[in-house]
Amino acid sequence: MNKNIIAAMVLATTLASCTVGKRYERPNLEPPAAFRAAMPVTSDTVQLPWRTFFREPQLVGLIEKALERNNDIAIALKNIEQMDLAVKQARLALLPTLNFSAGASRSWLSKNSLNGSLSEQFVGTTYMDDYNASLQLSWEVDVWGKAKMQKEAAIANYFAQKENVSALKTRIISQVAQSYYNLISLDQQLKIANQNIVLSDSTLDMMRLQFNAGQITSLAVDQAEAQKKTAELLIPLALQNIAVQENALSILCGSYPDAIQRAGDLSNAMPEETFAASVPAQLLSRRPDVKAAELAVVSLNAQTGLAKAAMYPALSISPQVAANSFNFNKWFDLPGSLTKTLAANLTQPIFQKRALKTAYETAVVEQEKAVIQYKQTLMSAVGEVSDAMAKSSGASQRLELVQQKTAMLNKATEDAQKLYKSGMANYLEVITAQNSRLQNDLEAINIQLEKLNAVTDLYRALGGGVE
Repeated sequence: MNKNIIAAMVLATTLASCTVGKRYERPNLEPPAAFRAAMPVTSDTVQLPWRTFFREPQLVGLIEKALERNNDIAIALKNIEQMDLAVKQARLALLPTLNFSAGASRSWLSKNSLNGSLSEQFVGTTYMDDYNASLQLSWEVDVWGKAKMQKEAAIANYFAQKENVSALKTRIISQVAQSYYNLISLDQQLKIANQNIVLSDSTLDMMRLQFNAGQITSLAVDQAEAQKKTAELLIPLALQNIAVQENALSILCGSYPDAIQRAGDLSNAMPEETFAASVPAQLLSRRPDVKAAELAVVSLNAQTGLAKAAMYPALSISPQVAANSFNFNKWFDLPGSLTKTLAANLTQPIFQKRALKTAYETAVVEQEKAVIQYKQTLMSAVGEVSDAMAKSSGASQRLELVQQKTAMLNKATEDAQKLYKSGMANYLEVITAQNSRLQNDLEAINIQLEKLNAVTDLYRALGGGVE
């Protein structure tokens, strides 16, 4: 028996170097050589710390608050703790398990049975006691590299979750910045509406004087009042949107809805476009979601190996030491009560209703799906960068044009009022000029907001910077 057990242990040691899982190889996804649009080159770094990119003090404070208190981030950090526990457990997979058990039982035996008659004869009682305490060690020999694959899967899942947290933080940073920019744009819309109301009041006062003097009809006064109402309608809408945006931003920062402190206008809030020019593979290799997608492939590759190993024989060794007695006073009277057992077990699945093969084939399909998802993540990342660059470039061109248009309309409004006072222009020309100026000012704010959002999206699409 001892020779057989020793032979089994030698065989186990020999097979321990075997492995059935395939070594992970990075899929060749063939990323494009360049983005669709040229990128501005003002720095040699791909990722920037968010404090370097965002400079506005109020915005920096909001981002700090969000990173510290946001509930989604808090949940994601708890997920990392779970993955860390799984890694610690996987690192102990090669160790044996040790169990202690202790129990006592009393059986009243039949007097007509052999055990019952002998018990009463030798023990002097109508019952039989049994006291047992044992230490059982069980160790499965890692013949097929299961422990290594479990460790690989756990570590890959751990780092994937860390990358997911980085991606989440980058997304939260971008959302806070864009929400802050939206608040400032609403403030400016409110300011423009009030300025237009003041301008409309001036025009309306002048027209009322002319109407009282019989120089114009009531139609001109009505049109001027309607133009004033157009500007006044913007005020409750802007205030409503400001309250809604403040509530959303407060929750994003982990607080109950409240007012948000802010300063400056959109032009002062513009961050520096500090990006690097490089090929997508270099730029996007540091994107957290891309790294997390690849780590998912690594984890599933290890799990595929585990599913395959489940179809192969499992060898385990189980020694046991126990103290057994029918008398409580002699329970731990060693060595008389000592029992020893040494067992070696070889288990080979034969017929499992195709469950093991199905599990393996399913794992292979899951791994193939993860590779496709990895490719899709990379393609989406390239698309996000290209989209953000196109939006940023388009918004810059439109900003130049709208600034020229603003100068023209400001001059047109002043000229219309002067010409109207001198009788060389009618009231419709004045109202049209004021309305065009109002709409243009609102459009200019929207374009500035689009530019800020595009730059922020580009920063996030290139991987951002959490630290």
